[in-house]
Amino acid sequence: MSQLKEAGFEYYHIKERIQYAGMEKDLVQLQEAFDYLPSDEYAPHLHRFRRYARALVMPGTHDVKWLPETRIDGQAYYEYFQGSFNPEYMGEYRRFPSLDKRSMNNKLLEEIIKFDFKETFWMREDALMPFHAGVHFVKLQVEKEGDVAVSSPNTLHQDGEPFTFAHLIRRKNISGAVNAISIPKHRGKMPEDIPEEDITSSFYLTEPLESYSVYDPLVTHFVGDVKKGPEAGPGERSAILIDFQPTVIADPDQIRSMRGQTESMIYV
Repeated sequence: MSQLKEAGFEYYHIKERIQYAGMEKDLVQLQEAFDYLPSDEYAPHLHRFRRYARALVMPGTHDVKWLPETRIDGQAYYEYFQGSFNPEYMGEYRRFPSLDKRSMNNKLLEEIIKFDFKETFWMREDALMPFHAGVHFVKLQVEKEGDVAVSSPNTLHQDGEPFTFAHLIRRKNISGAVNAISIPKHRGKMPEDIPEEDITSSFYLTEPLESYSVYDPLVTHFVGDVKKGPEAGPGERSAILIDFQPTVIADPDQIRSMRGQTESMIYV
């Protein structure tokens, strides 16, 4: 049984799992895309920048098919909804600018999505249909001393999708951004407010393509605030977040019923 399936969390380095000619060039292209992320219009004061896209992953072939965007005033967007899982936007649909087409056609991004999907496991009934993948490009950027960039939600949390994978793209000139993994009963709390023994893992992502994954029903997770480092110029923490859910589950809260059923679940 995999660590993700058994413990609900796994740390790894994608460079040890994916290798092909031209991979470094594709990484540079993705890093360049983060240079042009627009500010998160829902929280511009929190120094967060992001784009988002939605795709279908086909069971069996693992082909990735990008879903159509919403067009508003000539701009491309995708809708995002977490139901009750993000208290900062409870029951609220958010609309994020679409990933640029160059990123959507980036081979490394496609290989990451395919690899992540292969790590997931599902009930046999779910595996009969395509799976939904949400792909987030998120940058926490601090320009000057005193700036604090904050993730959302800013507590130990669950996402509402069964699986979330995080891949660092760039970290430079910052302090903070600690990752913490805990147990579901501490959802909504800060890591410093719970017993130390309930922190399953605490770590920093520092190198491009360092990664971790969570199985939502078994854990809560957290990313700490980002502050500027000692060097001149801005600091940033940029990461790709990829979540997966079956297209046949209409209510994200139903995902909780999957807890404890991992022995009967299959990889697709």
